[in-house]
Amino acid sequence: MIPTVVWGTGNVGRAAIRAVEAHPALVLTAVIVHNPGKVGRDAGELAGLDRRLGVAATDDATAVLAARPAAVVYAASGDVRPDDALTDITRAIAAGAVVVSPALYPLYDHRGAPPEFRDPVLAAVAEGGGSLFASGVDPGWGNDVLPLLLSGLGSTVDVIRCQEIFDYSTYDQPDSVRHLVGMGQPMDQDPMMLMPSVPTMVWGGQIRMMARALGVELDEIRETSERRALDATVTTRTMGEFEAGTQGAIRFEVQGIVEGEPRIVIEHVTRIHPSCAPDWPTPPDGSGAHRVVIEGRPRIEVTVECTDEDDNRSAGGNATAVGRLVGAIDWLVEAEPGLYDALDVPLRPAVGKLGRKQP
Repeated sequence: MIPTVVWGTGNVGRAAIRAVEAHPALVLTAVIVHNPGKVGRDAGELAGLDRRLGVAATDDATAVLAARPAAVVYAASGDVRPDDALTDITRAIAAGAVVVSPALYPLYDHRGAPPEFRDPVLAAVAEGGGSLFASGVDPGWGNDVLPLLLSGLGSTVDVIRCQEIFDYSTYDQPDSVRHLVGMGQPMDQDPMMLMPSVPTMVWGGQIRMMARALGVELDEIRETSERRALDATVTTRTMGEFEAGTQGAIRFEVQGIVEGEPRIVIEHVTRIHPSCAPDWPTPPDGSGAHRVVIEGRPRIEVTVECTDEDDNRSAGGNATAVGRLVGAIDWLVEAEPGLYDALDVPLRPAVGKLGRKQP
């Protein structure tokens, strides 16, 4: 059994605790939290399980890492604290741990990552012999392994389009929804997520990875975006009221340009209520889905709907992203120390999980 730590117990961390507990090769040995109110609480309670796991949450990361765990699932957010997330992750790698995380967007494609992110990780690998596999919470598989797999089914491929189409009223993270994405904010106030270069910083690595796998050279990466206002005030179950006239929907693309044309596209269509921007792409049931479209011959379209935590689609997407990361831990433990991406780490069948009682 591989001693594994979960660091962070928010939307991603809850799913990570459940995934580690369910994995036949892993054993949960510690949970690190930042909120003092969570210290001492049982991991099973924090993960929304109906049973105790016998692991009490702690805020003493130094003590946890001193025990030299074999693996760390770093589930704390890096959205607005990338430097802190990088420091935490390099500490764990230097302690000899295999680290998997969605927190560091620039390292999704580590070959093209800025030196200020890549170099500290490589130094930590050299110091402690650990590893890092960073993959997106979008979920990452929807922007790398799935579209690449589907592209191999076509005779000709003109455009690969990866879509996340979501009603964000199901995403219980008010700071990100209201301030990072800008829902409910004035239309003359640009949200951080749509500021120039930010979409490329987050999703450009996945565009570059797909181009590399497809054997094409990118001319450049472009960004497009649109915003729509709410026609009427809406009230959501998790985040309260969003006023008429404020931002109610965004649509943006990160485009990989090949020979002057957008050929590899990651697109997000995000609403706070289905009534906003009804002419934009919608998920099959109005709640949320991930879709890959291969334009070519034949045309291929696959829509994936995931649910977790009382049929919540956002929680389902988080859970599959976590499943990809946690499922890679035993492979990474056997691999050489290093920095890995989604093209390096195989997506494998659920060996040893079929028929196991779910947590």
